[in-house]
Amino acid sequence: MTDTTVINIALQTMVVALKLSAPILLTSLVIGFTISLFQSMTQIQEFTLAFVPKLVGVGVALLVSGGWMLQTLVDFTRDLFDMVPTLLG
Repeated sequence: MTDTTVINIALQTMVVALKLSAPILLTSLVIGFTISLFQSMTQIQEFTLAFVPKLVGVGVALLVSGGWMLQTLVDFTRDLFDMVPTLLG
């Protein structure tokens, strides 16, 4: 196994991690920004006003994109296992 191979696998791992976290993080970011904007305009400073919508939004994002996320992770793992014979030889 060469340095290039290790770097390539690490790069693929980071790309897959970014892809898998993007739907949840973007959903949380959009909802958080919207709630913060609403709170600053109305002067309502309630913690649960920001927490509950984010929780619901992240849950919906997981339901919607969960199948795709699982399939992406399974494909990546399968590719890693397929690479094992070439890495050892």
